Amino acid sequence: MKIISNEITLGNMVISNNRPLTLIGGVNVIENTDFTYKCAEAYKKICQKLSINLVFKASYDKANRSSVDSYRGPGIDEGLKILSEIKKELGLFVISDVHSPEEAVKASKVLDIIQLPAFLARQTDLIYSLANTGKIINIKKSQFISPSQVRNIVNKFLSFGNNQLLLCERGHTFGYDNLIVDMLGFAEIKKTCDDLPLIFDVTHSLQRREAGSITSGGRRDQIFELARSGVATGIAGIFLESHPNPKNALCDGPCALPLSYLEEFLTQIIAVDNLVKSFSKIIIK
Repeated sequence: MKIISNEITLGNMVISNNRPLTLIGGVNVIENTDFTYKCAEAYKKICQKLSINLVFKASYDKANRSSVDSYRGPGIDEGLKILSEIKKELGLFVISDVHSPEEAVKASKVLDIIQLPAFLARQTDLIYSLANTGKIINIKKSQFISPSQVRNIVNKFLSFGNNQLLLCERGHTFGYDNLIVDMLGFAEIKKTCDDLPLIFDVTHSLQRREAGSITSGGRRDQIFELARSGVATGIAGIFLESHPNPKNALCDGPCALPLSYLEEFLTQIIAVDNLVKSFSKIIIK
């Protein structure tokens, strides 16, 4: 197995639990070209102002929607075309989900980071195909596995020759139709995975489904406090989805941060990140 790298380099960016916070931020799904481009522009402008490293996120296909009637996105061909244009015209790194081995090669020609969806994170054939792209992989931790079990997913990637790995916490199943975030589990993930860069998906951790509903509800009114809490543990990055009008979003609107709050949100979490990382590390035995 290849040695784990706890600092991931992407262009002039270094993603690490010990470096300034990186933002994997964007929109849940590509609704159309103009919408996605304008959101990417807004993210770039604010991140440049605040000197934050940005990887722009937008899904070309939401293959894991609960209902067959839910919007999934434009599909891989049109979606990659849109992401390629954003990447070229705005000079941004881009990330999206890949759901099948067949998608991996095509998606890797455009994406800078490939995201392994949480529901699929134990699928060995998919992991094999993603590993073989040689790309950086953002591993979404499954909602149903413990922090220490993430190591088994990491070992699969290492056995297939890819050590360019990010780990992403996105909440844990708590009873029926609810998620919780175990802040103590952040340290356990880092410890058992040799301090691989840890990303906190604050958006999807806010999900809470109403009983019998075919779509996920959410608690976006608590996004600031949840994000501040996660960043206070000392992590590599935040995963965030925004929308100009979350009530009209085609996917996961109840969890999305209104785009108008993006600058204030990032200002607060960067202040927390800077403070926490200014402290000396204390190891209690």
